[in-house]
Amino acid sequence: MDLQNEVKHSAHINKVERAVNGIGQEKKEVILANFESFKEFLGNKVALGKKMGLTEEQLALATQKVANFLAEHEYPRNREEKLLQELWRAGSDDERHMLSHMLIKLVRY
Repeated sequence: MDLQNEVKHSAHINKVERAVNGIGQEKKEVILANFESFKEFLGNKVALGKKMGLTEEQLALATQKVANFLAEHEYPRNREEKLLQELWRAGSDDERHMLSHMLIKLVRY
């Protein structure tokens, strides 16, 4: 990745972090209430990222940031979220990155 793309990528990741941290508790509850609403939320964010010109890799890195936040700060509200949290905690950085790619595929189809 060249310097210009790296700076652009870093700015996008910072936006993701600010957005995740800025979601109110009530909205988080709605998003995480069930797995379908979580998938819908993630799918909308992936579509928005694509419209902004993010690459597949940038989307995966952004998804990884969101998943890190959820694994560290949120209690799973259903079995699917619990499974994702357990997989996330058990995985290496590379495995977490691959899981991020898989989550993107999941919400696209």
